[in-house]
Amino acid sequence: MNQDKKNQVNPKQRSAFKRIERMHPIRMLLYLSMVGIGVLFFVLVVAFARTGGFPEGQFDLPKFFSISTIILLFSSYTISRVPRFYKQEKLKKMARYLGATLGLGLLFIGAQLIGWNEMTKTGVYFSGKSSGTYLYLISALHILHLSGGIIFLSFMVFKMVYVNSDAVRSLVFIRDPFRRLQLSMLNSYWHFLDFLWLGLYLVLLFIA
Repeated sequence: MNQDKKNQVNPKQRSAFKRIERMHPIRMLLYLSMVGIGVLFFVLVVAFARTGGFPEGQFDLPKFFSISTIILLFSSYTISRVPRFYKQEKLKKMARYLGATLGLGLLFIGAQLIGWNEMTKTGVYFSGKSSGTYLYLISALHILHLSGGIIFLSFMVFKMVYVNSDAVRSLVFIRDPFRRLQLSMLNSYWHFLDFLWLGLYLVLLFIA
């Protein structure tokens, strides 16, 4: 009797299983990839911490890493407005905010590269001390993953420019469930990378 009770699935678990079953396979792949990315960066941060960081007073995180973090947080705000405009069928505003997010994403990458230049000026090189290698690697891998989002974001911006030029195309775009899925996934992935970098930045700030 007790064993049967243990084997029973409670309503909350059943509801969770149903949500997973209803989830689109592409969305499931996105979530799995996000888990993989999170594990990858966790391993890198642990490895960086095990190097002991840099001697106290000899190194500070580049100022442009701080600037790039602020830029990325702004981009998180601009892309968070997109789903609302989509529901309100305000495609022109939606295109502007997607374009702003794209611009901020590119600015983030530029600020990160300037941050690399700051590090080289202070004597921290990729092929030097292992802590410096991990710092470059963490930044570079985040840029790489963000670049994937930027490529898809660029596609969506050009797509929005195209559909906004014709009322029929705009209507088809609004009614297309696959476009809704794409925008939702882009929004989730972008927020994930934004807050991943924020977490990395805060950890590196204390370790470095």
